[in-house]
Amino acid sequence: MAKTPKNPLKPETRLVTSGRDPQAYHGYVNPPVYHASTLLYPTAEDQVAHRGRYSYGRRGTPTSEALEGALASLEGEGCAGVALLPSGLAAIATALLATAGAGDHILVSDSVYRPTRNFCEGVFKRMGVETTYYDPLIGADIAKLFKPNTRVVFVEAPGSQSFEMQDIPTIAQVAHDKGALVLMDNTWATPLYFRAFDKGVDLSIQAGTKYIGGHADLMFGCVSANAATLKALKDTVYTMGLCVGPDDMYLALRGLRTLGLRLARHYQSGLRIARWLEQRPEVLRVLHPALESNPGHAIWQRDFTGACGLFSIVLKPANQKSVYAFMNELTLFGMGYSWGGFESLVISFDCSEYRTATKWAPGGPTLRFHIGLEDPDDLIADLERGFAAFAAVAG
Repeated sequence: MAKTPKNPLKPETRLVTSGRDPQAYHGYVNPPVYHASTLLYPTAEDQVAHRGRYSYGRRGTPTSEALEGALASLEGEGCAGVALLPSGLAAIATALLATAGAGDHILVSDSVYRPTRNFCEGVFKRMGVETTYYDPLIGADIAKLFKPNTRVVFVEAPGSQSFEMQDIPTIAQVAHDKGALVLMDNTWATPLYFRAFDKGVDLSIQAGTKYIGGHADLMFGCVSANAATLKALKDTVYTMGLCVGPDDMYLALRGLRTLGLRLARHYQSGLRIARWLEQRPEVLRVLHPALESNPGHAIWQRDFTGACGLFSIVLKPANQKSVYAFMNELTLFGMGYSWGGFESLVISFDCSEYRTATKWAPGGPTLRFHIGLEDPDDLIADLERGFAAFAAVAG
């Protein structure tokens, strides 16, 4: 067995050490990758009694056990276990299915990741689960939206694309007082920068496709659960036959080892470019909670210890052709809908067509950026060329 340090380890150290025991696999640094379905029992008695540490590939292998252990170690003492899923959306859907069912009512932030909303409006509606969307700035007033059958509050901070900050501790306190569970999409901050269980969250969800993988080559999701929700979560995963391929588990484990370094760079570069964009005459405002000018900055400063490379901007009123000219001129920013990899990205977006509890009227065209690991000076020079093209067309 690996030696246990005498003093508690800091998160960056746990990223390197958790989920691996070199002496258990002949001294090799990384856990072996088990491509496994069938497991053989030594005797008939063992098979009938299901005796043994492992029983079937879908129920777990040394590889999945290593990844679950590493992820759990990052969440802190409130985490009782982790479930591995084949995508971030699969993790969201599974967490919801484990906590709500026919006849139940759930509350979901109006700024939630849109595929989460699609799941609620599709699968959950067909199942007889009612969804009410709430203003992410609602705070303690969320108590007014509860019904006798409200089972779940689904939070996401900051909000997807629009980056509103929610008062999660306050919302969690209200939910627990009402007998409901709190589910959170914590992909933006990861457990390194937001300790979900310390803030009252019961199930913390990540799209590991993003910063855990970090290299734009992995589809993976995970749900971390407290003791009260772990059994229902694991039972749902097993009953639905959900599992992650061993090579994807390996990529997730490998990504974890450098997560601390990568995320710090994304944070630093992202904030520098967000501050630069604040000064541009073409920009109406920057939607980044780590900026002092952001309305949600006080909550971010209180509850979070860092940020990532993802934020949005609102341009001053301009025609679509000029916005497209800006985007098309960029050479270091790819146009893609994911984020969290080493590369910088940009997309245009409009929340107005699907918001129901709040009105999205930002005052101009909106763009979402992911700041990657390139040199920030090069990214700024690329953005300057983009703004020159923007001005030429806006003319």
